[in-house]
Amino acid sequence: MTDRSYAMYGHACATNFDWSWCPPASHEETMDLRIELGSLGKFSDYPLADYVRYRQRRAREPSKPPIVRIDRGVDGHFRVAYADGAKFVIDATASEIFGVSGSQLSFDDLLVYLQGPILGFVLRLRGVTCLHASAAIVDGRAFAVVGQGGTGKSTSAAVFARLGLEVLTDDVLALRDGGASFDAQPGLPRVLLWPESVTALFGNPEALPRIVRTWNKRYLDLTEPGYHFARQAAPLGAIYVLGERLAAAAAPEITELKGASALVRLLANTYANDFLDDRLRAVELEVLGRVVGHVPIRLLRAPDDRHASPRVCEAIVADFRARS
Repeated sequence: MTDRSYAMYGHACATNFDWSWCPPASHEETMDLRIELGSLGKFSDYPLADYVRYRQRRAREPSKPPIVRIDRGVDGHFRVAYADGAKFVIDATASEIFGVSGSQLSFDDLLVYLQGPILGFVLRLRGVTCLHASAAIVDGRAFAVVGQGGTGKSTSAAVFARLGLEVLTDDVLALRDGGASFDAQPGLPRVLLWPESVTALFGNPEALPRIVRTWNKRYLDLTEPGYHFARQAAPLGAIYVLGERLAAAAAPEITELKGASALVRLLANTYANDFLDDRLRAVELEVLGRVVGHVPIRLLRAPDDRHASPRVCEAIVADFRARS
């Protein structure tokens, strides 16, 4: 099968499958990443006994197997195994990804892992600093909304899309390091939302399609009429860090973060940071130190009410425009 070529997170990627909703790479871009799903390729017969434990995320119940376990081969490649049977291998240069699904999983299930956790880990292995963030563009400049899962990043991205803004990403924000400036890279043209957020924004949890048939999470397609996906990187002009919630009826509060306070908040909200070794952690710390020195960091405290998301996002846009 002939490889197809796609663009994501600032990289050009060749795949052995049709990723129809992923933006195509331009003819000028050099393929620097290859993804093969359906087999573990040259690592299919690698002896399990030769792997060494690298990292894992434990299940909430100690008696259950880890949610994900990462082992490393003697040549430096990584084997990522999920509790539901999905498996990926990333070669030692982080330029090839192989993946197979377990007996209970579909191809679309495998794509869910690929588009977020696996590609996010590959970016980190390449030394790319990634924030756990959504991002959009106003007047040619990007702003990011940073926070842990479930704090409102993706809901904010959906609201920005409905406001007519170009959306860059809803979960993994890859930064191109320019020394004293940083560009926010486009991710993928989908915003992933839980049914509660879909209901709050669209009035009905069935208003958006499911990501996969067996999972209740939905997606907003940014290629649909009325929405705009940013296909080009944009200079990062500000970062809004989601903080502690306010009372439901309160107005959003946006205040300045500087120095160590800003750095600590960013370090807590980088993508796949529990998978980094000491060398990559040092790279992350150095890069984020420069981000704090050159990009305004703002603390956003939002009302504890999903229905308040539109006014929270309007406050972010107004604040960003006022300081641009």
